[in-house]
Amino acid sequence: MNRKELDPEKSPSAAFGQRVRTLRDERGWTQDELADRIGCSGTHISAIETGRRPPTPRFAASADRVFGTGDRLERQSQAVRYTALLEGFPEYVAQEARAAEIRLYEVGVVPGLLQTRDYATALNTRAVERGAITPEQAEERISLAKERQTVILRTSPPLVFVVLDESCLMRPVGGQDVMDAQLARLIEFAALPNTVLQVAPFSMGDRRPLSLPLYILTMQSRSLVSYAESAQRGQLERDSASVVPLLTSYHQLQAEALSQAASVAMIERLRKGSP
Repeated sequence: MNRKELDPEKSPSAAFGQRVRTLRDERGWTQDELADRIGCSGTHISAIETGRRPPTPRFAASADRVFGTGDRLERQSQAVRYTALLEGFPEYVAQEARAAEIRLYEVGVVPGLLQTRDYATALNTRAVERGAITPEQAEERISLAKERQTVILRTSPPLVFVVLDESCLMRPVGGQDVMDAQLARLIEFAALPNTVLQVAPFSMGDRRPLSLPLYILTMQSRSLVSYAESAQRGQLERDSASVVPLLTSYHQLQAEALSQAASVAMIERLRKGSP
């Protein structure tokens, strides 16, 4: 049999394809037999396994059902769909959509969950100009930000706690009109019944327990998931022993940050041009 060797390091599609092939081989199924179970063609399975065709969310969910892998393939397929994102973030996004509580701490920029489209566009346009991403990847990031925001208003929405470093408010992005609309969006967010918005002011100084962005999810099962990133990589963590200390630091950050009322007042002063 002419069996093509796979290189999972080549791309997220190749890594997904190898995982499907491995699961299929473990069960002794042919590509046609797997196709019958999923409801597609053997040619489609071949294209998936060799990375020539990216998996759709529907295919990944069907494969999880057939293999009995929970949502593992569905989560892995996120990395194929979102090529402009750091490692670990596509899986984080999949978990965020199911979370009971979301806690965010961001430095320098307003997080995607709260960005207006104009603000997101300005940020990604600059990234394209620097050659950091392609125009297609920029649109991918902008679309993802919009998609993520639906979680805040879903039926039975999560509790969302956000702490913004003061630098998120002070860094100009896209001009005065864009910033004014973005600050207005933050005030609207703070007024929602399932949200809390706080600002960590520069005056906190060395009392600040976190220096890098951090996202923490509490799932419906009360298990914890954290995501942290540097300039070049992201790290998703599911081990509670590792996440609990981060959650403690987040609570300490909230205790030192401005109250929501004081934070909104600061944002309103910035909109009026006052320090």
